[in-house]
Amino acid sequence: MIKPFDFFFDFISPYSYLAHKQIRKLEKENNIKINYKPILLGGLHKLAGVTAAAFIPSKTKYMIRDCKMIAEKHNIKFKFNTNFPINSLALMRGVFLAQNKKKLDQYVDFFFDAYWEDGLNLNSDKILNSILTNLNINFNEFQLIITDHKIKNKLTIQTNEAYNKGVFGAPSFIINNKLFWGQDRLEFVLKEAQRQN
Repeated sequence: MIKPFDFFFDFISPYSYLAHKQIRKLEKENNIKINYKPILLGGLHKLAGVTAAAFIPSKTKYMIRDCKMIAEKHNIKFKFNTNFPINSLALMRGVFLAQNKKKLDQYVDFFFDAYWEDGLNLNSDKILNSILTNLNINFNEFQLIITDHKIKNKLTIQTNEAYNKGVFGAPSFIINNKLFWGQDRLEFVLKEAQRQN
């Protein structure tokens, strides 16, 4: 029996995408739902005093090659997005809208795939509108709701709560009050999730 665990993610993170794909397979095989926790990675990095790989050319170069190796190992479709990095603020706030509309799974799948499989520029209103239309979410409603004070606060609060729990990057996982960072730690997350307390 595998207990559900918390998965802290941001669409901007290629490693979050790779973890997401492995988690979807895990959910299907074990008939469980993992707790998807949207955070704003840029805000988290600022709180933690972390310089993102996107702003260190040698790290970015390594990350591209590393992600491709991981994707190949797990048979995951992956294309490093030439628009990396984008501003993910609107998309991450939109997760809460999708949650309210009971479309969380679809929303997360669509936007992760659009960015890391299809290489689309998710900061383009035209592309955003197209994806939202496929989700049966009105573009104008989306734009209005993501500027709502309650939605803005939800993302800020969740990002701050993640930081207060020790999260400093994405993807991160918490199970039994233990923190694991990185998609390559899923093996250890699962061992912890199988422990009988």
